[in-house]
Amino acid sequence: MTLRHRLSALVILTSFFVYRSQYTLRNSIFYTAEFPDAYYAGGDAAAQCQKMADEVDDALKFCEDETFWDLFDAAEKLEERKVMGPLLNPEPLGSLWLYSPTPKVVQEVSTSFFSSKKAAVTLPAQLQRVNLVDYPEGHDFHPLGVKVYPSFGGNSSNVYVVNHARQRTFIEQFELSPATPTVITHVRTLSSPYFVSPNALALTSPDSFYVTNDHLLTRRLPLLGHIYPSSNPNPTSTTPIESHKIVAPFVPFSNGISISSTGERVAIASTSLSAIRFYARNTSTNALTFEESVLVPFCPDNIDYDDGDSLIVTGHPNFLTLVKLVRDRVPYAPSWVMSLSPRTNKVSTMFDMEAPVSASGKIPSSNSTELSTLFQSTGALLSSSSTGLRDTRSGNLYVTGLYGEPGLLVCTPLVS
Repeated sequence: MTLRHRLSALVILTSFFVYRSQYTLRNSIFYTAEFPDAYYAGGDAAAQCQKMADEVDDALKFCEDETFWDLFDAAEKLEERKVMGPLLNPEPLGSLWLYSPTPKVVQEVSTSFFSSKKAAVTLPAQLQRVNLVDYPEGHDFHPLGVKVYPSFGGNSSNVYVVNHARQRTFIEQFELSPATPTVITHVRTLSSPYFVSPNALALTSPDSFYVTNDHLLTRRLPLLGHIYPSSNPNPTSTTPIESHKIVAPFVPFSNGISISSTGERVAIASTSLSAIRFYARNTSTNALTFEESVLVPFCPDNIDYDDGDSLIVTGHPNFLTLVKLVRDRVPYAPSWVMSLSPRTNKVSTMFDMEAPVSASGKIPSSNSTELSTLFQSTGALLSSSSTGLRDTRSGNLYVTGLYGEPGLLVCTPLVS
């Protein structure tokens, strides 16, 4: 190939990259918006958003992810909802934390399938560290993503954690019981060549999950796979993965993933394209069929469907500021949390107008999806937002900060 042909190919590839990433480049690289110190769609952020801190040793910081742990009674009625989140620092070990909005003593009644025993359980008040039991000595614990299967009738839940250990990335399996919610028992370490660079999880059963693999850390292909770990939890098993299937290949920097409450739709965050990709899910085979891509005005990190099937998307409005924060060149980086809901109104070029920084000034409107800002900040209240959860029962919004101190913000709406 001549030099001229090489230059032509380079120009074509560069043009394709710029066109494909135009909204990321414009909104999150070249332009910095003037965010407020704090904006909360549910009211006054200063009065209604509370920083949750570990007052003993200030250990609750650098919280990458969070997830709900739902506790159902024997009749499958949701009795309690807890928030669990991992902290990144592996020196000496990262940690898991549990937050219960209110302390409560309940009578746990087990179904005959699991047990016939009854026990009064005191749910932990506020914020508590979860103690690791039977964790392998000398094995790094650098938690990145976490998912917990619901508990029914007091039975234990399977917990899966993406562990970015120093030597390689694993997925750790734990067991968590409502009877002892601040103790989590290590079951096994899952290692597989299919885990290119695991980032986020979405559980399809107590024993299977989707896992995203980003590509910026390894420079390999970004793949989304569906994993069935072996039913044998023995750590020495030679076949820890029974089956694996690639269900969504070539998602640029595939980051957060979430399954709708019906189980029929899956959303995947493409961080480098500032977009959310939606897929129809076959609930029998776990196969995915691409439906559409919806732009967001920032680089999305983690995502989570609420009970009403609105997708809560959290991410980083300015990537360069985030890099500066990592290098200690700025005190904080901005945060943005949005809700993506099925459209019920007519399409308009003016949307999300109540937010101090409106999404409508950054991206075109979607024909299928309504975008609404839930939280914005310069980082002064919460820095570098990474995950947002919304409890539709209480209306509470929980936001974690990737490099924030403290790592969790709880925003409570006004009760009318």
